[in-house]
This record gives sequence, structure tokens and C-alpha cells, in this order.
Amino acid sequence: MWTSWVFWMIAAVGLAILEVFLPSFIFLGFAIGAALVGLILLFGGTAVSLSVPMTFLVFAVVSLISWILLRQLLGVHKGQVKVWDKDIND
Repeated sequence: MWTSWVFWMIAAVGLAILEVFLPSFIFLGFAIGAALVGLILLFGGTAVSLSVPMTFLVFAVVSLISWILLRQLLGVHKGQVKVWDKDIND
């Protein structure tokens, strides 16, 4: 199961849907990692026979890199100030 490309693609779609409901760019990073592992397993075929620990290592590294890149591109930048439009006491 852990080395099946279908499992990783379903996990990627599930994590992407979870990101829609809980937007924080964390689940999107995991979704990108799962999708890339699924693509590696799909197109790698027998040339890339990843063991279960290696599959999880690739998933973790790709997820971390994609989260860092998303944070740099879409996160709060230095000097950016949060502007409040409404007060909850009004």
C-alpha cells in the first residue's frame, strides 16, 4: 500500500481538499510532497523501486522544501503589517 502510486495520489487530493477548509499552506506542502511521490512511483516504474522508509523520506524532504518555498512566496513578508478592517467589539 505505501509504495502504490494510487495511494499517494489519493492522499495528495485529500490533503489539497483539507487545505481548502483549513488554509495555512501546511497541508498544501504535504499535498505537493504526496503528489510528487505518487508521480515518482508512477513514472519511475521498476527503475525506481523505493522501499517504505525511502518513500517516507522522499515525502518528508519534498514536503519540507515545498512548505519553505510556499512560505517564502505566499507568507508574510518582512515589514508587512496586518491591517484590521473590523473590530470584534463594534
